[in-house]
Amino acid sequence: MRDGTSIVVLRASRRVWAVGAIHGEADRLERLHDQLWSRLRPGDRIVYLGNHLGRGPNVRRAVDELIRFRREVIARPDFILSDHVCDVVHLRGAQEEMWQKLLQIQFSLNPREVLSWMLRQGAAATIEAYGSHEEQGMAAARDGVRALMRWTAALRSQIQAAEGHSALASSLKHAAVTDDGNLLFVSADIAPERPLHAQGDVLWWGTGAGIDSLDDSFSGCRLVVAGYDRRGRGVRIGRHAAVLDGGAGQGGTVVAACFDPMGALVDRIEA
Repeated sequence: MRDGTSIVVLRASRRVWAVGAIHGEADRLERLHDQLWSRLRPGDRIVYLGNHLGRGPNVRRAVDELIRFRREVIARPDFILSDHVCDVVHLRGAQEEMWQKLLQIQFSLNPREVLSWMLRQGAAATIEAYGSHEEQGMAAARDGVRALMRWTAALRSQIQAAEGHSALASSLKHAAVTDDGNLLFVSADIAPERPLHAQGDVLWWGTGAGIDSLDDSFSGCRLVVAGYDRRGRGVRIGRHAAVLDGGAGQGGTVVAACFDPMGALVDRIEA
C-alpha cells in the first residue's frame, strides 16, 4: 500500500491512537485531549477517524480544539517526529464529505431535496457553526441558483475567517495505513472485495457491513479501525476490526483507543 493524496502512510509509528466520531462535541473532545496528553509517548501517531463536524452543539469550537491540540502535540520536545503531516492525521468522514458537497449545492440538480436530506443527517449544526441557519439555506434553495451562490459564499467566508479551518478541511485523507501494512484506519467501513485504492465513498458512507464480515486480514492488514457506525451499535474491538463510535453527538461519548504495531489494544479512553 502506498501513500498519495488520499491515503497517508504512518511512518515509524511505535503506537497509534485512533479517535472516533466527534460530531461537534467540543467539551468531550477537550476532556479526551486532557487524558490523551498525559498518555502520549514518543513515536505515537494520532488518527482522527472523521465526522468531526455535524450533529453536536459546538462544531466550530471542536475544530478549533483539533487545530490547537495538533499544534501542541507536534511542538512537544519529547515527541519524535518523522513527518508533521503523518504524526497527526485527520480523515474525511460522512459529515466532512457532506459539508464539502453542501458548499457546492448550487450545482445540484435538486438543491432543495439534497439540502433537506443533509439537514436530516446532521448538517444543521455545521451550518449554524459558520454563521447561518437551516431556514436561510432552504429559503435560498427556493429562490434559485443565485441565492444559493450567495449563501454558500457567505459560509465559505466564515470558514476562511476561522484560523486554520480551511487548512484542516483541505488536509483530510481518505484512509491511513502504517508503513508495515499492519494497521488500516478508515472513517466508517471497507469493501473487503476491493483493494484500498478502489474503496471510494464506502470509506465514509458504508454501513459497517464490510468491517463486520472480516474474519481474516484485509489486504495484509492485521486490523482495520473505523470511527463511525451508521447503525449506532457502539464500540466494538475484535481480532481483525475495531469500531470506535461512542455515540458522540447523539447522547454518547468520544472514544479513543491506542494500538501497538501488531494491532493489539494497549489503552482506551473516552469522555
